[in-house]
Amino acid sequence: MKKRLLLLTGSPGVGKTTILLKVVEELKAAGYCVGGMISREVRSGGNRIGFEITDIGSDKKGWLARVDQECGPRVGKYRVNMKDLESIGVQALIHAIKNRDVVAVDEVGPMELFSEEFQKGVKSAVESSKLVICIVHWKTGNKLADDMQAREDAETYVVTYENREYLHNTILERTMQFLTRTTTK
Repeated sequence: MKKRLLLLTGSPGVGKTTILLKVVEELKAAGYCVGGMISREVRSGGNRIGFEITDIGSDKKGWLARVDQECGPRVGKYRVNMKDLESIGVQALIHAIKNRDVVAVDEVGPMELFSEEFQKGVKSAVESSKLVICIVHWKTGNKLADDMQAREDAETYVVTYENREYLHNTILERTMQFLTRTTTK
């Protein structure tokens, strides 16, 4: 069975998002349309103040979570910005499922999982026929993440300090194998 759901996991700060971004860049350079959402940490004065969320297709940005956010579910010292998560992140997923060759999701993690709309969006991507490249938080312990990893059409890659310099090549190779087989049918 060809793997259509490529999952990246690993400890915080190991380079999962960097690998995903490299794969997205190379796919775009090869002429494929990639959509979905990316989240990145934001620092000020050397301190992490939150996480930004970006729609890969439109480059629209918002806040996933911030230390100075007044409302929203709390994860550690951050509060999740449900409005931006759903209006930017979830909408990016929905648009990618309908209009792109590849759906990228960064990440299925504690902050994002507060949103039922996000969970529905990820489920829709997983159940679609699209290739999905998704980062799964290493300690999520969530039914959605567990179900994704248990699928027959899923392949999970653990990002480590030892493999992070070349793992994007492996992901890209698997991606191209899937896309080539899909477009030649």
